[in-house]
Amino acid sequence: MSRKIIYLINPISGTRGKGSLKQMIARHTKAKGIPFEIMDTDIDAKYEAVRKKVTTEGFTDIVVCGGDGSVNQVVHALADTDVQFGIIPMGSGNGLAFAAGIPKSSEKALNIVFTGEARLTDAFMVNDQFACMLCGLGFDAQVAHQFAKQPKRGLATYASLTTRNFFSAVSYPFQIAANKLTFTTEAFFVSIANSNQFGNNFTIAPKAVLSDGLLDVVIVKKVAKPLLLLTVMRQVLAGKLRHIENSLRSPVIYFQTEELIISNIGNAPMHIDGEPRDTPTRLQIKVLPQYFKLIHAL
Repeated sequence: MSRKIIYLINPISGTRGKGSLKQMIARHTKAKGIPFEIMDTDIDAKYEAVRKKVTTEGFTDIVVCGGDGSVNQVVHALADTDVQFGIIPMGSGNGLAFAAGIPKSSEKALNIVFTGEARLTDAFMVNDQFACMLCGLGFDAQVAHQFAKQPKRGLATYASLTTRNFFSAVSYPFQIAANKLTFTTEAFFVSIANSNQFGNNFTIAPKAVLSDGLLDVVIVKKVAKPLLLLTVMRQVLAGKLRHIENSLRSPVIYFQTEELIISNIGNAPMHIDGEPRDTPTRLQIKVLPQYFKLIHAL
């Protein structure tokens, strides 16, 4: 297939300068003999100009140079054009990129764009909001809300906020209906994952697969002291997962489902793909199987 690539660069993602990135992209793409264009991401997430280029000028690939939030916006706007999506990770977490085997190095990630394999990849909806990889309620969402307000972004800022919030974490009440079962619980956080991780190679759902048509739900319940979360998370990281019916008494509830309903009784904060969102009191969540083509590492 003859390829033609649009690179969309988020000018404010991460901490690295973008001038050298543009030069590197241009140099390597020209060396491959692939026609290309470099554009900025759209702050309003409309992407009508990009859509027009795809439909009238025959562009086949859109490569997002940004974080999970940028990928979310671009895929949501343009998945119906049937292009292939690539990622050069430039955010603070980059969970979707890492789940697809894409490294942090921009040059190595660009090589994946050239040599990788485009695979049909799931997404999901949270009420009427689109998600590529992760929706969180509670602890991690609180961090996301604070992170969005920081004048200086990047991994160091995110790690500092995570540590600070960890020791003051509070639990929230939820009612959850999935797989013909309804239960209530108090939890530090609820994660609905298509990817197997939060980001930064921190695993949250070891059995999650980007293209299995299932969402992986991880609920870390209220425990006696926040420090016990470390013990709880070892179960998740070790992959010691149980069916929903057998894990209700466990500190971690883990299950897979195509859809679920969450009553957010305590108005826990929410994020989608690392970006803070308004907190709904009722979330209807449903997988979108094989929704877009993502270039994975071989």
